Amino acid sequence: MKPKKILEHCKRIGVDKVAITDHNAIQAAMACAEIYPEDVIVGEEIQTSEGELLGYYMSEWVPPNLSPMETIHLLREQGAVISIPHPFDPYRGSHWKAGTLAAIAPFVDAIETFNARCLSQEPNQQAEAFAKAQNLLATVGSDAHCRWELGRATLRLPDFNDANSFKAALTSAQPVSKLSPATIHLVSRIAVFWKGISNKDNYEGAC
Repeated sequence: MKPKKILEHCKRIGVDKVAITDHNAIQAAMACAEIYPEDVIVGEEIQTSEGELLGYYMSEWVPPNLSPMETIHLLREQGAVISIPHPFDPYRGSHWKAGTLAAIAPFVDAIETFNARCLSQEPNQQAEAFAKAQNLLATVGSDAHCRWELGRATLRLPDFNDANSFKAALTSAQPVSKLSPATIHLVSRIAVFWKGISNKDNYEGAC
């Protein structure tokens, strides 16, 4: 998805702000934010040595494969909001171990309590229960890899424009979410194949 197309589609479906969180990269998110600075949250889905973390309102790239606490430290240094995506989805390659998840919970802001790409509601229900038990904020994720996935998981929030006001808004968030069909995972495989042969940069070819 090209930056302009992402924002145009979000406007059409009534999404006022969108978080762009590519895997281990922020170039596309920053490209989108340059075009629509009021509408884009620059983020990254970061692979740590144990599982994935989400950063929102980022200003600098965080490299993958560091320890969870090293990654959290780098995100804290730039004032980002930190969430743990799809923590209980057994079909993700970055599935968190229970002990590690509990150990880092005090150092993050939120848990992704709904991910539209989960194959059932059970992992999302587990995530919601964990967030409540740990007294953490809740985020949701469309986890969109193609345009028509945008808006599958949204939050109705009070106005916000930076990391601190985003966290404050999350305290009264109202989720509006639905699962994507299982066949959507085939789209991801096709996209990976296409990127491999197209020789396009992340910000030109996909967000």
